[in-house]
Amino acid sequence: MDNSILGLLKLRIKRGTDLAIRDAIKGRASDPYVVVSMGDQKLKTSVKKNNCNPEWNEERTLSIKDVTTPIRLSVYDKDTFSGDDKMGDADIDLIPYVECVRMGWTNLRNGTVVRIVQPDETNCLAKDSNCIWQNENIITQEMVLKLRNVESGEIVVEIEWVDVIGCKGLSHLDL
Repeated sequence: MDNSILGLLKLRIKRGTDLAIRDAIKGRASDPYVVVSMGDQKLKTSVKKNNCNPEWNEERTLSIKDVTTPIRLSVYDKDTFSGDDKMGDADIDLIPYVECVRMGWTNLRNGTVVRIVQPDETNCLAKDSNCIWQNENIITQEMVLKLRNVESGEIVVEIEWVDVIGCKGLSHLDL
């Protein structure tokens, strides 16, 4: 196992709401997909045809080497005969989530909110984001991210840390 990897992060790209219209000719919609990038990693979702409120419900996994590197979500409109149109982007700041995971919670009731991350000028959150205790040892964080560099749109995502045997983990980090 690569000893520079701290662990894995499951990223669930759930849905988009009120995404920008980029295909005016086809009936005022778009064919959106999401590109997830972090460092040299780049992953894509499927394309949802003619939909400004797509449901992806797709999971992608990133190997995490540096928790201070944000995850960039870029939304595009798939075009057949020309370059794909950009429909905005948002960054996920992992620090609040990682701090929460590192607290070493035990024996909490399923669904317990262990931290609330509020929107501010340093993140892309559209509303409060909860870090939630799940399934006896997993903390998830669901986020509604407001897309930047576009007239409208939000993306709903959820992240979940996965410790991997042979990886450094989070305990040694100095945040």
